[in-house]
Amino acid sequence: MSFNKIKDQKLIERLKQGDESALKLIYDLYWEQLFIYSFSLLKKREASEDIIQEVFIKIWEKRDSLQIRTTLKGYLFTCVLHRVYDSFRKNKNVFSDAIFEKFDKKIQSSNPESKLIYKELEAQINTAVNLLPEKCKKVFVLSREDQLSHKEISKQLNISTKSVEAYITKALKILRPTLANISNIIILFNLI
Repeated sequence: MSFNKIKDQKLIERLKQGDESALKLIYDLYWEQLFIYSFSLLKKREASEDIIQEVFIKIWEKRDSLQIRTTLKGYLFTCVLHRVYDSFRKNKNVFSDAIFEKFDKKIQSSNPESKLIYKELEAQINTAVNLLPEKCKKVFVLSREDQLSHKEISKQLNISTKSVEAYITKALKILRPTLANISNIIILFNLI
């Protein structure tokens, strides 16, 4: 067992026993990394600070029943990710392209195994998109892959811009579960 894992376990044990200094130590160790991560997704300083604060408050409140099956760092990053998703949902955003941009940059300089994972994720996304109803799929592909505006799609397909918006909304609603699962994998990959 690695030194970090032993240190994590001791901190978690102390935390479960109500040791506030363990929480402070965890906070001091990870706050900056968590903030940078949250800020990279939200692009808002205050919102990022609030999310980190909420995560640590929740950890303290739930310390008795805390179940950490990964590393402490991985657990904290996952907690932040869930809070960021909540923030996106509250603001009616499905999820941030920043997650994928960071992933794409990391893939460019990665090893063969990472590139294989990327290809598998890409295949999952393509499969999910291919399962969309035909018109919905066409609009979604023109919007996301070809980067066309709603007006350009409207003109090309001879439909109203309201129809374009409706198709994209429908596509995102259908794809949301698949995309959420894939983005969780990407986040975990970015932590490695």
